[in-house]
Amino acid sequence: MEKTSISTFWIGLLLFEFSLAGTQLNAQGIKGTVSTVDGQALAFATVFARNLNDGIPTNQNGYFEWKLPNGHYDIIVQYLGYTSQLKTVEVKDDWVEVKVSLEMQTYGLSEVEVREGAEDPALTVIRKAIAKAKYHKLQVEAYSMMVYIKGTGELTDAPFFLKKKLAEEGIGLNEAYTSESVSKIEFKQPNEIKENVISIRSSGDNNQTSPAPYIGASFYDDKVNEIISPLARSAFAYYKFRLEGTFLENEVLVNKIRVIPRSKGEKVFDGYIYIIEDLWAIHSLDLKTSLMGFDIRVRQQYAPVMEKVWMPITHTYNFGGKFFGFAGEFQYLASTRDYDLKLNPDLVFETEIVDEKITQIPEEINKISSNESPIEQLEEADQLSRKQYRKLIAAYEKEEAKIREDKDIISIRSHSIDSLATKRNSVYWDSIRPTPLTDKEVLGYIRDDSLALVDIAKNSEVDSIAQKAKRKFKAFDFLTGGRYNFGKGRSAGFYTNWTKMSFNTVEGFKVGFSGFYRKEKVTKLADSVTNEVKSWNFRPEFRYGFASEKAYITLNFRRSVTKGREGHSWGIDAGKYIYQYNADQPISEQVNAFYSLFLRDNYMKLHEKSFSKLFWAHRMGDKFTYRTSLSLEQRSPLSNHSDYSFFNRDKKDYTNNQPNLNLGQANSFIENDALIADLNIDWRPGLKYQVRNGRKIPLLNSTPLILMKYKQALPINFKNSEVAEFKHIELGIKHAIPFGVSGKLAFNINAGTFINGEKAYFMDYKHFGGNRTVFSNMGAASNYRFLDYYAFSTTDAYLGGLFHYQFRKFLFTQLPGLRFSGIRENIFFNYLKTESSPHYWELGYSLDNLFRMFRLEMGAGFENKTYGSGGFRFGIATFISINIDE
Repeated sequence: MEKTSISTFWIGLLLFEFSLAGTQLNAQGIKGTVSTVDGQALAFATVFARNLNDGIPTNQNGYFEWKLPNGHYDIIVQYLGYTSQLKTVEVKDDWVEVKVSLEMQTYGLSEVEVREGAEDPALTVIRKAIAKAKYHKLQVEAYSMMVYIKGTGELTDAPFFLKKKLAEEGIGLNEAYTSESVSKIEFKQPNEIKENVISIRSSGDNNQTSPAPYIGASFYDDKVNEIISPLARSAFAYYKFRLEGTFLENEVLVNKIRVIPRSKGEKVFDGYIYIIEDLWAIHSLDLKTSLMGFDIRVRQQYAPVMEKVWMPITHTYNFGGKFFGFAGEFQYLASTRDYDLKLNPDLVFETEIVDEKITQIPEEINKISSNESPIEQLEEADQLSRKQYRKLIAAYEKEEAKIREDKDIISIRSHSIDSLATKRNSVYWDSIRPTPLTDKEVLGYIRDDSLALVDIAKNSEVDSIAQKAKRKFKAFDFLTGGRYNFGKGRSAGFYTNWTKMSFNTVEGFKVGFSGFYRKEKVTKLADSVTNEVKSWNFRPEFRYGFASEKAYITLNFRRSVTKGREGHSWGIDAGKYIYQYNADQPISEQVNAFYSLFLRDNYMKLHEKSFSKLFWAHRMGDKFTYRTSLSLEQRSPLSNHSDYSFFNRDKKDYTNNQPNLNLGQANSFIENDALIADLNIDWRPGLKYQVRNGRKIPLLNSTPLILMKYKQALPINFKNSEVAEFKHIELGIKHAIPFGVSGKLAFNINAGTFINGEKAYFMDYKHFGGNRTVFSNMGAASNYRFLDYYAFSTTDAYLGGLFHYQFRKFLFTQLPGLRFSGIRENIFFNYLKTESSPHYWELGYSLDNLFRMFRLEMGAGFENKTYGSGGFRFGIATFISINIDE
């Protein structure tokens, strides 16, 4: 009863607030509707005041209200596909009613278009627009603007087993949810954007759809949110263009260009772009694309905010589609206004662009010179070919980049939220929003705000109780993981231990346990962005095998200091434990247990090691990291202690725990001692960064990762023992190179050799990432698919490479339906050669992003020309990255 009265009170209060918002005292300006001649409302039409260089959009019902001071205004009303109208109005002390009916645009066609065999005029329009794209991008040195974003969406479907839960949380199907925000955006060349959110109001969930990647991008760039722009330098490789007509609007001739993807699907647009004649700037656009099965439509209306400077005024974005049983439709309006521009003083010239493909270059057009300033050549030339123009603009951009101090920074983004952003009332919103809410949106806000206030009252009580109570131990925390804070930076807890329960033939069924204790001190540094974190860490790990009846334990002590992206750590690791011969652990415990218990295949081969290890690691920023250690080890072979399995006990024998009996080196598996020093270096030359709110974020895919490894077993004198002595050197490189929307090549190449390798033991050999199960590793270029785990292990020189190419369109993805679903096709080729082995190579094909999550591979492995093994492999989609931090 009490809850009902509280809810009723807040609803009444909100209704009263909305009624106050409707009482607009001393309001004046223009208001009205925009529709077709048939009376159909035109949602998000642009109402632009030419003498203010400012404008607003209409709402979903074609209605607008614009508060303006007294004066005369030239109002231009625009909507894509319709002839714009110019109206002159005078605002005094009241609202001026303006009703506009727009007629369908009529287009004229040039004579050359209808000539048989002639080139479509759209091609020269686009060529000139591409030539001038960087000019339009660089001509504004800096600007600020106000951006209003309104998103309206609804969830149209959900998995049947979640519908009840969603209803309990107040999320109904086919009910509209609205969010609004007002921000001030500041831009500075070359790519710095600051956003200050002045006010924000949100209800419901936007289902991870947002227009932000498109608003912050420019169609003059080569890519818009990783989608090839129709004005990209390589646009003709991805699109065909057709002139569908021209029209004259306010003394500006506009070309309507049909943008036709050569291959429909993701990462390309389909629709229309409108280009202004002679200026070769964007007038407007209406383009569609898709991403992961979601259909996306982008519409932008530009306007002259300064003479010969056209900027987007109205953006509309539509998202729709299905994902894991959820379906929804979302629409966003973004209105940009109050532009304050600073033009680039270098780019004030007017040069005519001549398309050399259809017009003979006049003799008076001089050749460009690499010894002269590109800006001086642009200023002096009355005419240039489009290629000359583009080269000079590109040369100017490079010169500007050279004098920048932060050459490795490709973008700077900062985002802040005003302290009052979430506290604005409806009166404030009615005064600032450029387009009125519809009746449905008003009712939705009343509903959502009243529910939110009740939830706040409930949650504040729950939070106050929770703050007084410390986290208590739960029965399964030692399996699932848990952390307990004791104040003053002290904490302890468990790692995820259920994954340490498994079966292998050496230990039988085994259990494992790992926990931690941490003491941490965080200090804010002078730059107010970077924290210095100093910590002491202690981690014990334990395992016990029921068949071997042996327990193992390790203790790790580590001191770490980090300052932003830089840091170092040192410590001691010691104990007695079991490890795979390949330290990279090519087969997981769970996969090995499954194959052993169900199929009697014991692929995991283990040895025992008692050790004491000193280590040091230093991350000198993101470009360079080195790690070094010194370890005293006693290594011993192990034998199987269990013959158990669920099936096939009488039909199949387990293999013993000694891999590669045909090596011909029996001493590789005897007990031995070693004093091992190693050094590992990771280097990313030319790494680029983004800056977000003052923090540098490395773009790891912007440069290859070069790996250098050196490992040496130092000669020591242990009585009555075998001692390892060798040197191992390795060099590797990893990278992924995108080829536009055509595809992406990922590769992983490494080569190395041993010095005095005959004194190495099997755990010291170079082992390769083999696989004999149907499960493929996470990375597409991280392991071999059909290679035996240890058949090619070596102490000789070796060379290996893993290559993976992902196509946008290959075989099955020739069908647009499959491409639009997000499915990708891949081929992979892997190679390995050692001094004593045949040439091993694999060739395969895979379908990626199946059901948005999985990868299905098929292929075969060969030794020289002889088939070795093949089949199917299942993995996680390549776009998914999972990091497991224990």
